[in-house]
Amino acid sequence: MAQVNPSGTGPVRAPRRGARGPVRVLLAMLLTALVVGGAVPYVSGSGRVYLSYLVLAGRDDAAGAALAGAEARAAGGQVVQEYPQIGAVLAYAPGGFADEVRARPGIAAVGATRTAPVVGPPRPLDGAGDFAAGTERAGRSSADRSGGAERSGGTDTAELSERQEDTTLTVPDPAEHDGWNLTMLGAPGAGGGDATAAPAGPAGPAPEALHKVLVAVLDSGVDDTHPDLRTAVDPKASASCADGRPDPRTGSWRPDPGVGESGHGTHVAGIVGAVRDGRGVTGVAPGVRIAAVRLLGPLGQYYAENIVCGMLWAADHGARAINNSYFADPWKYNCPEDRDQAALIAAVGRAAAYAQRKGAVVVASAGNDGQDLGAARTDERSPNDRVSGPAQSRHLGTECIRLPGELPGVVTVTAVNRDGRPSAYSNYGRGRVSLAAPGGDPDGGPQGAIVSDWPGGQYAALAGTSMAAAHVTGAVAVAAALHPDYGSAGLAALLATTAAAACPPGPYACGDRQYFGAGLLALPR
Repeated sequence: MAQVNPSGTGPVRAPRRGARGPVRVLLAMLLTALVVGGAVPYVSGSGRVYLSYLVLAGRDDAAGAALAGAEARAAGGQVVQEYPQIGAVLAYAPGGFADEVRARPGIAAVGATRTAPVVGPPRPLDGAGDFAAGTERAGRSSADRSGGAERSGGTDTAELSERQEDTTLTVPDPAEHDGWNLTMLGAPGAGGGDATAAPAGPAGPAPEALHKVLVAVLDSGVDDTHPDLRTAVDPKASASCADGRPDPRTGSWRPDPGVGESGHGTHVAGIVGAVRDGRGVTGVAPGVRIAAVRLLGPLGQYYAENIVCGMLWAADHGARAINNSYFADPWKYNCPEDRDQAALIAAVGRAAAYAQRKGAVVVASAGNDGQDLGAARTDERSPNDRVSGPAQSRHLGTECIRLPGELPGVVTVTAVNRDGRPSAYSNYGRGRVSLAAPGGDPDGGPQGAIVSDWPGGQYAALAGTSMAAAHVTGAVAVAAALHPDYGSAGLAALLATTAAAACPPGPYACGDRQYFGAGLLALPR
């Protein structure tokens, strides 16, 4: 999905963590946030600048979170959110905080989640912070809530996207025609595919069965007023995690049009579960319920605390699949030898493992850099929240990983074009990717890209591993409707075996594990 910023094939050496830039640069950054995000969501007045930190206790439970919070406060930090599910807290503090807390007993890791400072922690928000909101455990009824491109390229109507820009142009209502991507999966009722696509098999689960399944779209927000998504998005299971705190207020999950790439999540959600009604597009799992979880913050970043919050929210609301079509900011790849980045790996890793234990398949895009994830590589864009200075190349080994796509147990998805061959932009790597799915060609126009929903009742053609991941998330929903007793591992294994059974071996064929993982996605029956 979502990768804002210009694309680069290589990396960046990060500036010193916690370094204070000129005050005027900081003020310019915050004024920009005010314009594009609606309001600066930070408390000001102390005259100091802050970074956000994830503090992890050795214990990954509520007692661990309590300890992490106590030690963070003792070191002068302001705790704004506890994550009792994984023994962690989010705290804001000025420089020197991390080293002090790391030395305290019972603390496993502390890491700054950003490199650009802010004037203070997020302002207080009534109703935020409760992961049980909207669940039966909270005792709330449905009446309580209602409702950059990693690489540039493409045509006027199709843009490569894991992060896409605001220049995306819309296309006419496709009226559910030319669904080559669904035909490739063997989806019932699909049409317009190629001879290389799998034949449509027997009908899949009924909409009533799919409606019992909840999947989460962690992204830039979802426009639940779109005709294709109006009945799909479940407001009781939706929220914003745009500052690391779950905010379940009505509409908080919708995209902010003032922030770049805000339409991306709506496009992803349409691929997953747009209704079949003869208009617009049809999703892989029409009838599924979607938990829309907005991660994209007002500064245009997917910080680690946003991801942790979104994973925990989705898991606690019963999601069977969690779609992650983005990479964690500000580091395109996180390296365990860096203490800050090691803490981010640990925190997001704990959140993903928690979701998996709760029965969710965590699905992630492989990325749009055309890189072998199993080889040394460069990163020329990190940290991507810097407010000044050029990028510096970081030369990385295989120990440095994309979050959350390269975490244990995550289903990482590469992209193929309409002809079934690997898309040139897609990352790949033997042992690093799980499945391939339709991602489309950014130079192929609407017929070669993936057409899906766009905010304001519109439609757009995009291409990228973001789109490929969304197909897999929809397929997980189909598998869960057919096999409601399966856990996370069972659902992932079913997709892998179904894909492998239809894939012959051979270079660049769907049996080539370097590019396809287990194979090309096929819907289970």
